[in-house]
Amino acid sequence: MGSITDPFDSVDFSDLPPLARFTARDGTKLAYRSYARAASAPGEGSVVLIHGSSATSSSMHPMAKAFSAAGFTTYALDVRGHGGSGRKGQIAYIGQLEDDLTDFMHAVSPPKPVTLAGFSSGGGFAVRFAGSNQQQLFQSYLLLAPFLSQDAPTLRPDAGGWTSVGLPRIIAIAILNGFGVRTFNSLPVLHFAVSENTKAILTSEYSYSLATNFRPQRDYLADLRSMHQPFRVLIGANDEVYYPDRFADLLKQAGKDTAVIVIPSVDHIHLILSPAAFETSIEALKTLRSQR
Repeated sequence: MGSITDPFDSVDFSDLPPLARFTARDGTKLAYRSYARAASAPGEGSVVLIHGSSATSSSMHPMAKAFSAAGFTTYALDVRGHGGSGRKGQIAYIGQLEDDLTDFMHAVSPPKPVTLAGFSSGGGFAVRFAGSNQQQLFQSYLLLAPFLSQDAPTLRPDAGGWTSVGLPRIIAIAILNGFGVRTFNSLPVLHFAVSENTKAILTSEYSYSLATNFRPQRDYLADLRSMHQPFRVLIGANDEVYYPDRFADLLKQAGKDTAVIVIPSVDHIHLILSPAAFETSIEALKTLRSQR
């Protein structure tokens, strides 16, 4: 899907920070990148960035640089199953991603206040975490075009062509999980429209465990209702994966009277690549700081 992958061809990665590592509770070394805040900018706390589906921390590089220049110490994670964190497309159990994020926070101790900012599937995982009993590890949440559910009215058919879902296999494995049988959770159930020349970097498929964990809970409205920390939702007006005009009504359905910020002339991937999106995101972060 060219609109997702091609824009990165023009990104300058010459100043990409090297991967650092922290040790998760299972002993695995997981990867992240660190961006110190600009010395000339006032300290604004920190931001932890969660990339979208199939991607790595490097996809958040332009946004991380913009945030650090604005005074936010910024971290971009390789979520387990992606990039330099574990085996591609695989995790050991559903719930491991929450454990990993908790371990990162304890190991690295980002300067407070800390915002968890997730893009697309990473935004869906941020919703999952923000609705959990660990939500107070972060003082606020920034949801960038978040995936909510395949059943949510915000999602275009097949995510605009980005995903191919093995629905019969998902249903079968889910039924087995209901009986406590998790033998088949490592089987692939979700495929992404990545090109052959990007498969060395991107993750082309997810196991059932990863596909289930890297998103909100099945009852995504319950996750939204359980979110008690301040949050903002941003999306591009030209998003080809989601329907931008449907997020506000969905949030109201969940009892959240939070404004959805729609950025003109921005599509899905340019939400994390365009200067206009960076400026709006930084304004949203500062607004979140003032609500504490």
